[in-house]
Amino acid sequence: MNAQERRSSITLASIYGLRMLGLFLVLPVFAIYTSTLPGGGNQFLVGLALGIYGLTQAALQIPLGLASDRFGRKPVMMFGLVIFAVGSFMAGTSHTLGGIIVGRAVQGAGAISAAISAMIADSTRDENRTKAMAIVGMTIGMSFIVSLIAAPLLYHLIGVPGMFILTGVLAVLAIAVIKWVVPDMPMTTHAKERHASAPRDSVFTAALLRLHFSIFVVNFTQVAMFVVVPVALVQNAGIAVQQHWMVYLPVTLGSFLVAVPGIIWAESRGHMRPVFIGAVALMTLTMLGFAFDYTRPVPLIAALFSFFVAFNLMEALIPSLVSRTAPPARKGLALGIYNTAQSLGLFAGGALGGWIAKAWSGEGVFLACAALSLVWLFVAWSIQPPPKSAH
Repeated sequence: MNAQERRSSITLASIYGLRMLGLFLVLPVFAIYTSTLPGGGNQFLVGLALGIYGLTQAALQIPLGLASDRFGRKPVMMFGLVIFAVGSFMAGTSHTLGGIIVGRAVQGAGAISAAISAMIADSTRDENRTKAMAIVGMTIGMSFIVSLIAAPLLYHLIGVPGMFILTGVLAVLAIAVIKWVVPDMPMTTHAKERHASAPRDSVFTAALLRLHFSIFVVNFTQVAMFVVVPVALVQNAGIAVQQHWMVYLPVTLGSFLVAVPGIIWAESRGHMRPVFIGAVALMTLTMLGFAFDYTRPVPLIAALFSFFVAFNLMEALIPSLVSRTAPPARKGLALGIYNTAQSLGLFAGGALGGWIAKAWSGEGVFLACAALSLVWLFVAWSIQPPPKSAH
């Protein structure tokens, strides 16, 4: 990658990361905080509050992506971050679960993932786009890890309302980064490449649909499990919420150290398929492990470690594969559909995870995730990554 590509990829990934950090930050403590609010014992509403931003994101991801084609990437990204900041401040100043749900829905309306992905495609040559998308994927993974470590400490210092306000401040900082740090890049840079494929090239091929389903399952599982895990750490493992970082820090750092060699081995040595399928199988076994015994500290922490290994692998591999698999003339649309599937997974994981936990139990949540992951394993078995030179 040349200097301009590195600058664009890193700064745009940082925008993505700041925004996702704001969304992830409340995950580890939200279920605990809402138990102090009126109606907070309703696990369905807790799950809905966690996942509702995914629904509004899913509804607006493609429209805002198309708007970025017409009005420019930067204006749409800044507009989306303003909406996201407004929703963050709404949630931070609300003292009812219903008000927080509305604020989270407004947060999700700032759906700029497709616009960011499209700008990365504008800013990088074909042979380097996979690297750029992998940077974004790993940045999302790191944002999730940082949120798990920082959230218990911030919860003790400023509480969940303060964390929502902080999220709004991060969004405002991200606007400044877009305006003054992200390089300007004409959308016509790769016009020749965009017309290299016939218009009939489909974004609904079996290969792309498998990848969209994959990111749906990853995000469904991510949110659903956090309807249960924080409460389990307090009630079953006897770990106070202020000390949860002592669990998340070694678990997430250790899992990252395990995942990075796997990512390198998959990308550089051409072993994408076995690493991908292995990560899906690991996710399935992890959910079964949670369901089998999440009430004791050692099995619970071991399952968390296993989950983060699979999660970190997928956050790097899936966007890379989507970028390489999509037809050049439809790459922006394919990434918009990918981001929509991601958002739907976040919403469904929160809403269904909360409903299952309320209607049945925590074990039911993990068994549902395990069943979905088993379907994913069947779907992923036929994945064949394209050659690196493709698209």
